[in-house]
Amino acid sequence: MNITVVMQQLVGGMGASLLIFVLTLLFSMPLGLAVAFGRMSRFKPLQAVIKFFIAILRGTPLMLQLLVVFFGPYYMFGWTLPRSYRFIAVIIGFSINYAAYFAEIYRSGIESIPKGQYEAASVLGYNKQQTFFKIIFPQMVKRVLPPVTNEVITLVKDTSLAFVLTYEEMFTVAKQIAAAQTTIMPLFVAGVFYFIFNAVVAFVMECIEKKLSYYR
Repeated sequence: MNITVVMQQLVGGMGASLLIFVLTLLFSMPLGLAVAFGRMSRFKPLQAVIKFFIAILRGTPLMLQLLVVFFGPYYMFGWTLPRSYRFIAVIIGFSINYAAYFAEIYRSGIESIPKGQYEAASVLGYNKQQTFFKIIFPQMVKRVLPPVTNEVITLVKDTSLAFVLTYEEMFTVAKQIAAAQTTIMPLFVAGVFYFIFNAVVAFVMECIEKKLSYYR
């Protein structure tokens, strides 16, 4: 089978994988910050709920979570949702799962900032919001970039799990072509795509880390 033909057939699936990747980051990163605030809240009931939420999401497979998001509305409320909900369920499942991981990464970064910086900001007349966004947040971003990069790279590969909801991303398309043509070459081509995708992500994240090096 011609490798050029395989690559052309995988283009549509690659676009689907890229869309899952971008939308998951778009929703999960800010959601993770909100969850991190809840996790650090002094209101103990909220802190306990968020901690339990994070434990469930980190302690169960992402594949299972996707199934719960997709089938949950039907089995809990009897709702029959349109086929287009498959994609929405994929984004919801991925976003919630990664928000839990990002939340713990953010929390570790925020808590690593010395207490003296909060006190110095207070002396300078900053309120809590100004202290966080002007002083704490920039330093936190620099400190958490390496673990965030690891999660982002993992997300690239995890997009293949969308197959569980019969959503056709790149790896699913590759498996279909491989089955139809009785050859494993499409799977190798898909693997090369994932490798290049991850290399680009790692390069971009490294550039961002270098840009923020002045916070040292």
